Amino acid sequence: MAHLLGPVGLSETDNAVYLALATTPRGTAQDIADSAELPLPAVRRALRTLTAAGLVSTLLARPMRYVVAPPEVSIEALVSRRQQELEGLRAAARELALRLRETPASAESSLVEILEGNDAIQHRLAQLQLGAREDVLIIDAPPYLHGTPVQNDQELIALGRGVRYRSLYHGPALALPGHYEQMMACIEAGEQARTLASAPMKMMIVDRQIALMPVSFASAETRTRLLVHAAPLVEGLVMCFEALWDQAAPVLGGTAERTPTLSERDRQVLSLMAAGLKDQAIARALGVAQRTVVRRIGEMMTTLGADTRFQAGLLAARRGWL
Repeated sequence: MAHLLGPVGLSETDNAVYLALATTPRGTAQDIADSAELPLPAVRRALRTLTAAGLVSTLLARPMRYVVAPPEVSIEALVSRRQQELEGLRAAARELALRLRETPASAESSLVEILEGNDAIQHRLAQLQLGAREDVLIIDAPPYLHGTPVQNDQELIALGRGVRYRSLYHGPALALPGHYEQMMACIEAGEQARTLASAPMKMMIVDRQIALMPVSFASAETRTRLLVHAAPLVEGLVMCFEALWDQAAPVLGGTAERTPTLSERDRQVLSLMAAGLKDQAIARALGVAQRTVVRRIGEMMTTLGADTRFQAGLLAARRGWL
């Protein structure tokens, strides 16, 4: 029972004290502190919290002693109260959303917002993904907000909720430390991914209703973003994404369809080769020696009967490897 009381909002210390008391009936605060191996002040605070929650009762004795209330009654009552509180929060959220929709917005703010600063941008990126309902479209390309790519934890959460992700990756950026592994983690979680030898833009589109993009695709400045609400503008950005998606090469591996004639390593090499990476960059991305990459590409070209890398790409596509 690692954290039995976590779902009802009680801390790990509260949980530890509760479980210790269950094995120390009629124990004093000091008895419980010894059993749980916790500081006495922390145990006293936890006992007050547990008593207020109805999970623990006190006995009229000196020093004061504590007993666990019948769990089948006390915990059920606490869960019911928490459910009522959550339902109240849900109703309040619906009312707040209705008020926000009814609040008139200026023409400028209804079209585009300007976000400045890493914290503001990071907060909105997380907010948009955690609020996504259907799909998220991403073009992943440098420059990156933190200087180097980082794992998109909000994507993993949204994928777990059933949100569909399609991501286009700027191929050369996959050679950056850890970026290939981050991409593969998202693919394993359900992301559909493709690569481009060169991505001409970067952006995120959520539910085809709102888009987040830089103020300039050519600038190395990353601290300013545009949040686009206007439907015609967002529709145009979706069309740009779909056009690039059709040109991109699927990333093999993860949840993608696998072919029995191609190893996992070969799939990775072929995907990065299709993304336009050179042998040295592929080796760096996969953490292997460059001679290993050269050897694997040569063996695949022999298997395919190809004389050039370009011809190998065409033949791989015909076989369903790409």
